[in-house]
Amino acid sequence: MLPATISDIWVYLSASPLLALTMTLVVYQGAQWLYQRAGRPALLNPVLVAVICLVAILVATGTSYQTYFEGAQFIHFLLGPATVALAIPLYRQFDKVRRSALALIVSLLLGSLAAMGTALAIGYVMGLDHVSLVSLAPKSVTAPVAMGIADKLGGLPSLTAVFVIVTGILGGALGPLLLDRLKIGDPAARGFALGTASHGIGTARALQESEVAGAFSGLAMGLNALATAILLPLIWSLLS
Repeated sequence: MLPATISDIWVYLSASPLLALTMTLVVYQGAQWLYQRAGRPALLNPVLVAVICLVAILVATGTSYQTYFEGAQFIHFLLGPATVALAIPLYRQFDKVRRSALALIVSLLLGSLAAMGTALAIGYVMGLDHVSLVSLAPKSVTAPVAMGIADKLGGLPSLTAVFVIVTGILGGALGPLLLDRLKIGDPAARGFALGTASHGIGTARALQESEVAGAFSGLAMGLNALATAILLPLIWSLLS
């Protein structure tokens, strides 16, 4: 028998669900190592680097996303428990949250309206159609909620998912830089801003800064999803 070629080996390995799972974990760990060794620069955010590397691998090998997801869906499943686990640092910071309740409510409303308003304004200036505008508007909300909102208003959930991921990656990478430039050092304020603007990826970045920042970011992520689900349909009905 002739020795197997590299392409034959890849075809064999790609049929195994463990390949996608292992590849995802290895690539992310590599991105995390690079991020730490480079001094944690914003543009080398591990999620951003890992996504770029995985997309490059899938394109180079001609592997479809469906095939990849069959193996990586276990990580997707763990997003649920990971989100619930954010309640732990929030519980530990409950007294601080209670004392800041009024400021948090005002910040939430302003942040949610700003996220939706800027998305709609930019989309309108760029001449986007109805479907694209609705798909773009909930970009700062965690993906499952954003996709549900877009679907109810006539948007494309798949397009919304892309906008949400891009927003999260950019927010997680550039948000801390902007907060530093604005000289905002309070961990609660930084975390709440990141969670409101860039949902789960922003929350992961906030957790890297401190438990306080992560707790307030997780709170903002959940509340912004609720606020957007209520406010966006009202705003869209007025605009229509």
